Amino acid sequence: MSGSPSDGGIAVNQQTDDQPKALRPALASMTLLVAAVIVHDRATDRVVLLQRGENATFAPGKWDLPVGKSEPGEPITETAVRELFEETGLTVRPEDLKVAHIIHGAWGVEAPNGFLTVVFAAHAWTGEPENREPHKHSRVCWVDAGAIPGNFVDTTSSALHGYIAGDTDISLDGWR
Repeated sequence: MSGSPSDGGIAVNQQTDDQPKALRPALASMTLLVAAVIVHDRATDRVVLLQRGENATFAPGKWDLPVGKSEPGEPITETAVRELFEETGLTVRPEDLKVAHIIHGAWGVEAPNGFLTVVFAAHAWTGEPENREPHKHSRVCWVDAGAIPGNFVDTTSSALHGYIAGDTDISLDGWR
């Protein structure tokens, strides 16, 4: 419905672009948005993990979930789908992702103003795990959910162990 407020209608501003107009972001103060995915094979009780390479920028040698940064204008579910495929070759549909955990970090590599990680769980996928980024990771593989390696990135370890225990939670890391 359109019209003017004086004739009882609702005034509508029309946009000529596909994107709504927005203020320029205050990049210096923005929090980095990140997505991580727990691919859980319920039939065998295994999860897909990756081990970061010894020369990785972040957490060299540690185990982690498939995880990555959101691109500008990208919905977080699309970030999860894209990063999972880029790192492991597995394909999930955005509608098959369920929120498993939220991590809010006060700081991080490439995120001096903090990061917010949405950890999703997926129980449906296509493909077999493979290391598609050997320059970043030493391996990508299925791991028994009862035998998660101890040398794991702290924040995603908490999220994964919480998920396995049946908890959906929020973790704060680095806040006073």
